[in-house]
Amino acid sequence: MSVRSLPNDDEMPVALASITASELITGIYRADTPERRIPREAFVERLLATIPILPFDLPEARLYAQLTEALRARGLSIGAHDSLIAATALASGYERLTDTLRHFEQIEGLNVRRPLP
Repeated sequence: MSVRSLPNDDEMPVALASITASELITGIYRADTPERRIPREAFVERLLATIPILPFDLPEARLYAQLTEALRARGLSIGAHDSLIAATALASGYERLTDTLRHFEQIEGLNVRRPLP
């Protein structure tokens, strides 16, 4: 996803969950050559400097516990990272933009949509 593909809608501000920021930063360290790492790092740092980061704190932790238990009771799991991201979005009142709607559509109360093409 590029910065240009993020929605430009005044009614819906864009932010990143702190866990998403950590995933992006991990991608920098996974680059196997400087040719891959340097542009990746430039992109991630530009993104992190541009978009607000939503913290994961006690309200998000409580929602995380509730939603993972609700999923478990239904025999479902979307993985720890996605559950942390969902809890952050719910606690902050944000929609979740993702190319993998399938996971996040399992979470009651979370609005999910795809980024712009």
